[in-house]
Amino acid sequence: MTKQQIGVIGLAVMGKNLAFNIESRGFSVSVFNRSPEKTHDLLKEAEGKNLTGTFSIEEFVASLESPRKILIMVQAGKATDATIEQLLPHLDEGDIIIDGGNAYFPDTVRRSKELEDKGIRFIGTGVSGGEEGALKGPSIMPGGQESAYKLVEPILTAISAKVGDDPCCTYIGPDGAGHYVKMVHNGIEYGDMQLIGEAYHLLKSVLNVSVEELHEIFTDWNKGELDSYLIEITADIFSKYDPETG
Repeated sequence: MTKQQIGVIGLAVMGKNLAFNIESRGFSVSVFNRSPEKTHDLLKEAEGKNLTGTFSIEEFVASLESPRKILIMVQAGKATDATIEQLLPHLDEGDIIIDGGNAYFPDTVRRSKELEDKGIRFIGTGVSGGEEGALKGPSIMPGGQESAYKLVEPILTAISAKVGDDPCCTYIGPDGAGHYVKMVHNGIEYGDMQLIGEAYHLLKSVLNVSVEELHEIFTDWNKGELDSYLIEITADIFSKYDPETG
């Protein structure tokens, strides 16, 4: 049987969409999920695609070409550690684990060291863009052993968002560097969201600006130096009618 080029563990919306994204760029993919229902659901959607569903860790690992490249998309923390522990008995020296979850970067540093001692290469990777980005092209922030990154670079750059012809993916640095940058990215994003929330509150509650005017204001802001995805989607929200709240 032909071996698959990369495997994805965890088929919630991010993992599922990344698996579809990878396959759409011409790579063969094996998938595994702790609960088989999600694997069955994905296979129904993936009819005719180069996606292989597996139903045990042993079957999953055996389906991958060497060195194995495994993308973990599970909840950060204990679930990530448990998944790695499940994989370890079945991996060979030189295999690569990519953690695409929102790990706290010191945990990534720890995992990188522990796995390096076992001969397994580890890439802690920030993934930004939500479920739509995962499917159509996220921003990707990989950190870890650069030699390991070089082996997965063709896949990660292919699936990433693009600015012109340039991929929104580059090697960030060793150990937890990728997840550190993702943490900073999230902090900036949450700060922006707070500012947008406060601007909305002042405009609506203090100045009594209507929803229609809010849409126009945020649309105008998005044409200037405040141009951003968050301003864009906020303007879009003001153009939608909610039958429950008006």
